[in-house]
Amino acid sequence: MLALVVTWTIFQILDPNFLSPRNLSVLSVDIVGTGMIAVGIVFVLLIGEIDLSVGSLAGLAGAVFAALNVNLGMPEWLAVIIAVLCGAAAGAVHGFSFARIGVPAFVVTLAGLLAWNGVMLYLLGTETAINFSETGLVATLTSRYFSASAVTYGLATLAPVACLLASLRERRRREAAGMPCRPVGGIWARAVLLAIVAFAAVLVLNRFEGLPLALLIFLAVVVASDLFLRRTPYGRQILALGGGVEAARRSGVDVTRVRTAVFVVSGTLAAVGGLFVASRLTSASQVPGSGMLLINAIAAAVVGGTSLFGGRGSPWSALLGVLMIQSIASGMALLGVEPPVQFMVTGGVLYAAVVLDSLARRAARARGGP
Repeated sequence: MLALVVTWTIFQILDPNFLSPRNLSVLSVDIVGTGMIAVGIVFVLLIGEIDLSVGSLAGLAGAVFAALNVNLGMPEWLAVIIAVLCGAAAGAVHGFSFARIGVPAFVVTLAGLLAWNGVMLYLLGTETAINFSETGLVATLTSRYFSASAVTYGLATLAPVACLLASLRERRRREAAGMPCRPVGGIWARAVLLAIVAFAAVLVLNRFEGLPLALLIFLAVVVASDLFLRRTPYGRQILALGGGVEAARRSGVDVTRVRTAVFVVSGTLAAVGGLFVASRLTSASQVPGSGMLLINAIAAAVVGGTSLFGGRGSPWSALLGVLMIQSIASGMALLGVEPPVQFMVTGGVLYAAVVLDSLARRAARARGGP
C-alpha cells in the first residue's frame, strides 16, 4: 500500500493529470480484466504452482463469445456462459493432468498456453479481430457507470461497515476459542481507513462519470474470493496445501481434489477476465494471447504480496498488485515514455518483488519458521 501511495505521489508531481478524475476512472476500468485473471493466479500460487495458460484462455473466451454471438447469432447471455465454461473446462483439464496424472503444472499449462492460443486463432480465422455491438451486454460491462450519489455513497458506506462487522464477529469467535485476537482499536482503525479510502474514491469518480460497473464486479469477486479462502473449509484446505503437501494430506485434505479445483478456479477467472478485456476493446482479438496479459497478471499477484513459493497471499494482493502495475503503465503513458522503457520498468518492479519475497522467506527460515 505504501509503495502504491509513493508511486501515485511521484506521478502526480511529474504530471498533474495523473490523479485527475478522468485518468483515475480510466485506470479503475483498465485494472479489471487483468485483475480478474490475477485473482485466479493467486489461487494457483497459494498451492505453490503456476498457471501459464491464463492469457491464452482469456483470449479464447473472447473468441468463443464473438464466434457464437457475432458469427452464429447466439444470444449474448448464452455465449457468455459457454465462454466461461470453456475456461472452467480447460482449467479442469490442466488440474486433472497435474493432480491425477502427475504432469508438472508448468508443463501442462505451457502446453495449454500454446494449444488454447491455437484454438483462439482458429476461431478468429483470417481476421485479426471480431468486432461486436458496442451496446450489447459484454461491451457495456466496461462502459456502464453508477452516477447517482445515493447509490455510490451507499456502496462506499456498505464496504467499511461490512468489514467492521465481519472483523468483530471473527474476533468474538477467536476469543471464545481462546485464540489470539486482533485489538478492537485496530479493527476500528482499519474500518475507518477503509471508509476514508472508499469515500475519497467515490468522490473523485463521481466528478467524471461515476462508479464503474466493472470495478464493482471486480471488487465483489475479490471480496468473495477472500471470504471463500478464509471462512470456508475448502478455502482453508487450499491454504493448508500451500503450507506443505504431506502435512495437508495427513490432516485429511484431499490433495488431488483441491489441486484440480484450484486450476478450475484459475481457468474460470481467466475466461471472465478475458471477457472484460474484450469488452474494453469491443472486440475479440489476438491481443490477450500475445503474452503481456499473462505477464501482467502474474506480476500483479506477486507484486501485491502473493508468494511464488506458495502458502502466502490473498485476493487483495491481486487488487493491490494490478493497481501498482497499471498505475505505472498509466503514469509512464502520460509522461510519453516509450513502450520498451515501460516493459523494463515493469520487469524491474516484478524482479524487486520476487527478491523481497525470497529474502523474507530466508529470514523466516532463519527464525525457525516455515
